[in-house]
This record gives sequence, structure tokens and C-alpha cells, in this order.
Amino acid sequence: MSDHPSPQRHGGQHAASPAPEAAATPAVADGRAAWRRLILFGRPRPTLANLLITVLAVLLGFAIAAQVHQTQVQGLENLREDDLVRILDTVNQDGTRLEQEISALQASRDRLQSGATSREEAVAAAQDRAARLGILTGTVAAQGPGMTLTINDPSHKVTAPLLLDTVQELRDAGAEAIEVNDVRVVADTYFTDGDAGIEVSGRPIQAPYVFVAIGDSQTLASAMDIPGGVSESVRGLGGDTVVTPESQVTIRALHTVSPPEYARAVPTPTPTSSP
Repeated sequence: MSDHPSPQRHGGQHAASPAPEAAATPAVADGRAAWRRLILFGRPRPTLANLLITVLAVLLGFAIAAQVHQTQVQGLENLREDDLVRILDTVNQDGTRLEQEISALQASRDRLQSGATSREEAVAAAQDRAARLGILTGTVAAQGPGMTLTINDPSHKVTAPLLLDTVQELRDAGAEAIEVNDVRVVADTYFTDGDAGIEVSGRPIQAPYVFVAIGDSQTLASAMDIPGGVSESVRGLGGDTVVTPESQVTIRALHTVSPPEYARAVPTPTPTSSP
């Protein structure tokens, strides 16, 4: 009697018993060896270079964190108490000013929307326009910053064209109102050389010629001293000029407006309402 078990029979066929696990093929063995080498290669090694890299990374992270924290507290937390108080006062003042501007704008809006005050607003606007036109036409006195120009002419060589050039340079420098020797200078003012001397719109004037102009005082004064300008021209004729910028001058000379002989205003067409 044999020690090996006899094969079992199933339907007249022999069924082999399960075989032991087959040995790994050479290709599979090589793959497993490659993975083991890769794992061993990627395993951190306690070398000096790795240690230095780790320390640098930690220091860099600490520096970044410190910089972020400093940036966050750099605004108001590092300021002194008096600086904070000044900033708070500035904010409060700005808020108060804005509230006042809002209140003024709202009051102006309410006045414009109110039928009771619309007439007063219209009258005030008309008066302001009349005052501006009066300054331009020379029918009202004017005051403001400006300058005084005195032209001394001991040799009596200054002519009417030179005084006209003076007016033109003052206007080019932004003068809004001008008078010369108590004569108001307006759009139709003219200068002539008469038998008795220089005449301004038919009125004789004598040296020294004193111009008073309203405008930016420094700009007007600089315009008189430009090379080849009024002061240099007067000095070439044996005279001299005195330019005095002033914070406030008053022009009291008035011009009498005569009705135009030929010019007529163009009628303004009446606007038609759309249907």
C-alpha cells in the first residue's frame, strides 16, 4: 500500500491537486529590485548638506512669518500716541468739513427747488452778473490784488504807442481792470499824441504815468520787466519805471458808457417747446 494519496476521480477524469506557487519570473524580480533601489535612493541621508538645507529652510520660514507680522502691524500699531491723536483729529476734521459741505449743498438744492426763494436766487444771480459786467465796462469801482506801475519821463520822450503797449502787456498778463492817471481803461480806450501831450480817449494826461491794475500781482509785475518790455523801453528813452506789487489795490475811476451808434445786439430766438 502506497504512502501517496490516490487521485480523486470526478466523472471518470482525474483532477490534479493544486500545485505550489510558481517561482517568480526574472522580469518580475528585476522590477522589484528596481523599486527597492529607488526607495533606498530617496531615503533622506543625514549628511551635512541636508542639515544645512533644513536649517536654511527653517530660517527662511521664520523670516517670512516675521515680515508678514511686521507688515500687518506697520500701519497704526507702531505709531506713537501723539501721532495717533493727530490722525484722529484729522479724520474728525475731514468728517466735519464734509458734513458742512453736504449741508451747504443740500441747503442750496432746497433753495433752488423752493418756489418761494427761486426769485431771490434769480435776483442775486442777476446782481452778480451786473457787477461782473460793470467791472468789464468800467462803470463800477473794483478792488483786489494787483500792482502799481509808475513811468517817470523827465525827457518827455514817452509816446502814446508806448502807453498802449503797456496796457496790452498788462492785459496779456491777466489784468482784469486798469486805470492810468485816474482814467479807466476799457475796451474802446485809445491813446493819442496831442499838442499838449498824451491823451487817453481825448483826456490829456501828464507824466509821471501811473498805471493801477488788478490781477495776480507777481505775474503783472514780472510782465513789466521782461526783456524788451515796458521797463526796458522806458529806460531806452531816458526814463525809469517803478513796479510795486500790492495785495490790495482799488480802482475808482469810472467810464461813462455811451450807446453804440452802429452795433446792435442779435435777437435771441425764442425757444419752442417740443410737442
